[in-house]
Amino acid sequence: MPWRRRRNRVSALEGGREEEAPPEAAAVPSALLTSPQQTEAAAERILLRGIFEIGRDSCDVVLGERALRWRPIQPERPAGDSKYDLLSKEEFIELKDIFSVKLKRRCSVKQQRSGTLLGITLFICLKKEQNKLKNSTLDLINLSEDHCDIWFRQFKKILAVMEYEGHALSLLKECELQGFDGGHRKPLFAIHWSVQRLFTGMQTLELSVVCVGGDGSASEVAHALLLRAQKNAGMETDRILTPVRAQLPLGLIPAGSTNVLAHSLHGVPHVITATLHIIMGHVQLVDVCTFSTAGKLLRFGFSAMFGFGGRTLALAEKYRWMSPNQRRDFAVVKVLANLKAEDCEISFLPFNSSDDVQERRAQGSPKSDCNDQWQMIQGQFLNVSIMAIPCLCSVAPRGLAPNTRLNNGSMALIIARNTSRPEFIKHLKRYASVKNQFSFPFVETYTVEEVKVHPRNNTGGYNPEEEVEDETASENCFPWNVDGDLMEVASEVHIRLHPRLISLYGGSMEEMIPK
Repeated sequence: MPWRRRRNRVSALEGGREEEAPPEAAAVPSALLTSPQQTEAAAERILLRGIFEIGRDSCDVVLGERALRWRPIQPERPAGDSKYDLLSKEEFIELKDIFSVKLKRRCSVKQQRSGTLLGITLFICLKKEQNKLKNSTLDLINLSEDHCDIWFRQFKKILAVMEYEGHALSLLKECELQGFDGGHRKPLFAIHWSVQRLFTGMQTLELSVVCVGGDGSASEVAHALLLRAQKNAGMETDRILTPVRAQLPLGLIPAGSTNVLAHSLHGVPHVITATLHIIMGHVQLVDVCTFSTAGKLLRFGFSAMFGFGGRTLALAEKYRWMSPNQRRDFAVVKVLANLKAEDCEISFLPFNSSDDVQERRAQGSPKSDCNDQWQMIQGQFLNVSIMAIPCLCSVAPRGLAPNTRLNNGSMALIIARNTSRPEFIKHLKRYASVKNQFSFPFVETYTVEEVKVHPRNNTGGYNPEEEVEDETASENCFPWNVDGDLMEVASEVHIRLHPRLISLYGGSMEEMIPK
C-alpha cells in the first residue's frame, strides 16, 4: 500500500516521532537554494522540517518563520543535470497568506466524528488579476498521527491572534447594538467572531464589525463606531476638533447599488475578495472627514457632494419604490433637465505636505493653530465634491477623485462652475471613460485639508420637480449627498479631514499594514 510505505519512509528518515528543529538550525541548507526567494530563506529560522506528499510527489517540507517551502525528493543525478534542476525546483507560500488549518481525514459512513488520518489541509488566500482574491487549499499528506500533530499544533500557534482571554468580550460590552436590526434602511451588520470560524471551524476569537450593504450602510456603521470611540474617550461629541481612532476594525461586504467605499478599498466590488480580506485580517487605516455646522458635529463620512449631487439624491429618495438603479437614473435626468447653479462662497485650506506640519497634525494639533492660509472663491457652482477617498464605482472606474488615496492626509475639492447643460453633461460622461474628466475650463480641482461651503441664496430645498412640493426638505435647507445618505443643512458646512482615523479591512496586498 503506497500510503503505508510512505509512512515507513518518514519513520526511517526521521527516527520515528518528529521533533522541533533545534535553535542552531537557523537556515535552509545552501544546497536547496536556487532562487532569490530561496536565498532570502537562508536567514530564516527553521521551525519544522519533514516529509509530506504534495500533489503526487514526496517532498522535503520546511516550515520557517515567514514561509512554508517544499521541493520534490528526487533520486541523485549527475551534477548539472538540467532535468534534475527543473524537477527539484522549490515552491513556497508565505505564512501571512495562510488563514486556517485543519487535519485531513477520510471518514466513512459509520465514522461520523473521526476517520483515517490523511494529513493536514492549509487554507490559503491567493491574489488574482485586477485586485481580486480567491481562496485555495494545500494538502500535506502524511499518515503519521504524531508527525501531523506536531505540524498542526505549530500552524495553530502561528495563526493564533487572541490578545488575551476575555479581550473580545470586554470590547463587545463597549458596543451599542441598538438601532442596527437589519431592517428597512438599516445596515445589516454583525459582531465578527472570527470569520475563519465560519469557513473552516477555527477557534480563534477576534472581534470586529462586518457590514453587508451599500455606501449608506457602511458609512452609518463607520459613523457609529467613531462616535462610540469619542464617547469612550470622554469627549463631547457635539464639538470634536481632534477625534480619536475607532476601537474596532470594520469589514465591508458590498451589497449595494454603487459600493463606492468597498470598491475604493479593494479596487474591485467583489464579494469574495472583500470576505477574504476580512478573513486574512488585511487592515488598512483610512482617512475620515467630519461634517459640522455652527461648530456642531453632524456626522463622520468619507465623501460628499453639494449642488447637482445633493439634489439628485434628494429627488431619488422620493422614489424609493423604484429599484436603486432606476431611481438614480430617473433623478439624474430630472435634475439635468432643471439644471441650476448654487450661489456659494467656498473657503478651503490647501494641503501642506511638509513633514513638520504633518507631524504636528498627527499629534492632534488643531489645524486652526497652524500658520496656514485659507483661500476663498465665490460664484455660481453646479456641483461641489469633497472626497477623502478615490470613490471608485461602476460609473467611474477611475474614481470620482482619481488623484486621492485612502490615507494620504488630504481631500480632493472638485468644483464645477456654472456652464451650459451640454458642457456639464460632457463633463459627467468623462467619468465613465479613460479621458481626463477635469480638462474643462469650468472645472477646478484642489488638494485640501479643510473646506467650508457657505450657500448665499435662499433656494434651499429646491425641488427639480417644481410642481411637486418637497416634503423631505425643510425651508431654506440645502441637500448634501454624504456617502450616499441625504443630509440637509440650512447653513454653512465645515468639512475637516482627520488622517487614518478608522481601520477598514481591504486595500491592495502591497498596502497592507499590521493590526
